[in-house]
This record gives sequence, structure tokens and C-alpha cells, in this order.
Amino acid sequence: MQQFGRKKISRYIEADHRSVCFKPCGIRGKDLEKTELDCDEMEAIRLSDYEGLYQQECADRMGISRTTFSRVIQQARKKISDALLHGKAIVMIKP
Repeated sequence: MQQFGRKKISRYIEADHRSVCFKPCGIRGKDLEKTELDCDEMEAIRLSDYEGLYQQECADRMGISRTTFSRVIQQARKKISDALLHGKAIVMIKP
């Protein structure tokens, strides 16, 4: 089978978020639809939204280009907003 696209560049992830998950109150986890966040998406959220860094600083810390960081943070925010608006659980997936 032929693969298309470029190989994913290794990204520096400062914190391990694999044991983190969130779910709406009052609904059992097994009954919820899940939204999966990659570790690099969670790291992008941490650096940009929690640490308050500019995108270029975040990209430098993760070892990726600013345009790649911009794409990663946009995907992460879309997944999180989808989960919050539609009552889905958010789980981190392992790299």
C-alpha cells in the first residue's frame, strides 16, 4: 500500500498529558461519544492558551514551523469546542 503525504515531524512535548480526560457531568463515560486530542494538540493548547505565548514562541518550543503550529492549534480548538458544544468526552491519545 502506498502512503501519501509527508512523514510527521517529531515534535517536542514538554508535559505528558496522556492520563488526562474530561467528560460532561452526570453521564457515564462509556455512554459518551469521545473526541480525541493528540498529545501535540494538547501541548499547543497548553503553550498558547495556558502559558500565553505567541505562536512563534510556541512553535519554537515544540520544534515545528509557525504555520504547522497554527494548523495544530486550530485543529485542537475545533475538537475542544465540538466536545463542549455537543457533550462529548475529551481524551488524550498516545503518540
